[in-house]
Amino acid sequence: MGQKYLIDTNVISDYLLNSFGEKGTVFRDSIINYTPKISFITQIELLSWKTDYYTENLIKNFISICEIINISDGIISNCVKIRRFKNVKTPDAIIASTALTLDYTIITNNTKDF
Repeated sequence: MGQKYLIDTNVISDYLLNSFGEKGTVFRDSIINYTPKISFITQIELLSWKTDYYTENLIKNFISICEIINISDGIISNCVKIRRFKNVKTPDAIIASTALTLDYTIITNNTKDF
C-alpha cells in the first residue's frame, strides 16, 4: 500500500457504529486491514468517551491493533505553525501536524477542522 493514512477520531466512531455507506465501507476496510495509524490525541479522545462497558472494550481492542503516533519535535514544530496561522484547535492541529510531518493523508469526516 503506497498511500499512508492517519485515522481521525470521528472515522473510528463511524467504524465502531458501522455507519459508513457502501463506498465508505470498502475504503475503510482497505485501510483497517493494514495496521491502522492514529495520533496519541485520537487515543486520548477515544479512551475519554463516556460509554458502556461493551463499547469501551471495542475501543480498547481497536486501539490495541493500532500504531500510535506519539509527539516528536517535527510534529511540535508543524503544530506551532498551524496554530499560529490557522484557527485550529490544538488537538486537531496536532493531528494535522502529525499527518503533515509523516506525509500521511488524514482520513476524517470533519474536513472543516483540517
